Amino acid sequence: MTILGKIVAHKKKELAKIAGLVSCADLEKSKLFNRETISLSELLLDKNKTGIIAEFKRKSPSKGVINAAASVVEVTTGYFREGASGISILTDNQFFGGSSADLSLARENNIFPILRKDFIVDEYQVIESKAIGADVILLIAAALKKSEILNFARLARSLGMEVLLEIHEPFELEKVNQYVNIIGVNNRNLKTFVVNSSISEEIADRIPSGFLRISESGISSPHTIRILKNAGYNGFLVGEKFMATPDPVKAFAEFVKNISLNNGQN
Repeated sequence: MTILGKIVAHKKKELAKIAGLVSCADLEKSKLFNRETISLSELLLDKNKTGIIAEFKRKSPSKGVINAAASVVEVTTGYFREGASGISILTDNQFFGGSSADLSLARENNIFPILRKDFIVDEYQVIESKAIGADVILLIAAALKKSEILNFARLARSLGMEVLLEIHEPFELEKVNQYVNIIGVNNRNLKTFVVNSSISEEIADRIPSGFLRISESGISSPHTIRILKNAGYNGFLVGEKFMATPDPVKAFAEFVKNISLNNGQN
């Protein structure tokens, strides 16, 4: 079984337990459920921002523990203060060390668009995402059928959230639908977790017009950002580069400064 297969299988077992304890009706009573969401799309296009979706995650299946001590409130607040267009928070616990509580804490303490990054396999998780304070959900093409993506995306949009559809292979673009706001190209193969930073460049011209485009994973230098911008990308999801340091916010701020310096050379 692939790494993605293992994660999805575990997620379905985990979900069966959680849904038995907290119903959809309970989720809809959450104090965050009826809040007005914040558009990530708008901030990705904001010239005063960096276009970077800065990610908070504690560990990964490929790297193990990355940063177990970081405060989700301090880091996410710092990211946004230093120019992030949005924040991505891993809520999977088993493989990434996150939780729904992480996202809710960030939401309750800040006003910025939050992407819930998890492995969504059921409508329950879409409703849960709104209840914990997410503005955007991630749907992974490699983990879902076309019909599932349509149903989950339509539900998310009806709840006021935006939808990021993540692909890795060109053929997965066939799963795009009218409820998707953003198409993300993951340079990491979720079946093997091998990263190839050229994937985004190779797929760029195949992404249909009308969707915002972001590149994810393997983005480690301002030079790469410049190349991807020239290829037509509106945003860039970066996390491990910052989280793997003792001070993620400082690392992010230095990265942003280097982007400005790099752009000034053009």
